[in-house]
Amino acid sequence: MIQVCSACGTRWNVRDRRRVWCPRCNGALLAPSGPPPGAEWGPRPAGSPQGSPPRGRALPPGYRWIAVRPGAAPPPRRGRRPLGPTPRYAVIPRWGLVDHFAAPELQAAPPPRSGPSLGMVRATLISTMVVLGVAALVHVVRYALLIVNRSVLLNKVVALIATWAGVLASVVAVFMVVASAVVLTNWLIARRAAAFAHHRRDDPRPTWALRAGCLVPLVNLFWAPVFVIELAAVEERLNWLRRSIAVWWIVWVFSTAVSGFSIATSFTQDPQGIADNTVTTIVAYLLGLAALLLGMKVFLGFERQPVEQPAKRWVIVRDDQKDEAASAGKQSESEPEPAAAVESQGQNPAA
Repeated sequence: MIQVCSACGTRWNVRDRRRVWCPRCNGALLAPSGPPPGAEWGPRPAGSPQGSPPRGRALPPGYRWIAVRPGAAPPPRRGRRPLGPTPRYAVIPRWGLVDHFAAPELQAAPPPRSGPSLGMVRATLISTMVVLGVAALVHVVRYALLIVNRSVLLNKVVALIATWAGVLASVVAVFMVVASAVVLTNWLIARRAAAFAHHRRDDPRPTWALRAGCLVPLVNLFWAPVFVIELAAVEERLNWLRRSIAVWWIVWVFSTAVSGFSIATSFTQDPQGIADNTVTTIVAYLLGLAALLLGMKVFLGFERQPVEQPAKRWVIVRDDQKDEAASAGKQSESEPEPAAAVESQGQNPAA
């Protein structure tokens, strides 16, 4: 049942209950114009089919009746905005050429290299080699004086200088060898830390184990080369440094053995024993010099290339097999197949 407001003209569906006042403007509602209550339950007239439009004026083609809710008409739809002319630019626009990348995760900057520098290690090794060479030369002079002393009595001052010069050279040589061992150990620890950090791993060996394996006598003969081989394997340089490391290891073992024998025979008192010990000491110093020289070669083999730069280099190689297959295919296509023989098989052609 529909009631129309006499003031605002709004149509209100009051259903089965008659109202007096308009809910919108409080105006008086007109009498209902719909069918009486219960009319929808009565019998339908026989002449009106179900679903047929209300009879009144005929609708033009393309129109149909629709049901809308009571109230004001819906607002008209807004039309599409005109796009306007095509934009033109006198120069290349810059607004689309800027790449904005997401900020990477804040990663802790790699700590600066805490080990000794290349210059420091090289200077220490060269100084140690010079001291070992001087010590060997001093003992050569001492051995010559021992030979002279067999027939001619030496002056006390000359004998004293020769004796204490050898002792002083030996003390300085021992000090420089220990200094070189400490510097090389610090370099090895720092290099291993940088290499494993570059591969996003931690060094499996603690620092105290590295120091003990490199500085404890006799123990370092077995563990120090192992640590160096592990470093070369991590940096993928083992193929280039395997021979240098092996030669350095062998010479170092011989140098340590000769040095131990020289120290063990240094307490003799007879002239021949002193002369033999002097020769052994000279050989020990020369072997130590050779071991340091080979160790420096291994060290420079690592320092020749930084940790961040990979040791592998990819190059383009021509695939000869594919080229041969392609050329064979082209040749087979260019050469026609031989025609079948006219003569029957097993018979000679006619003359």
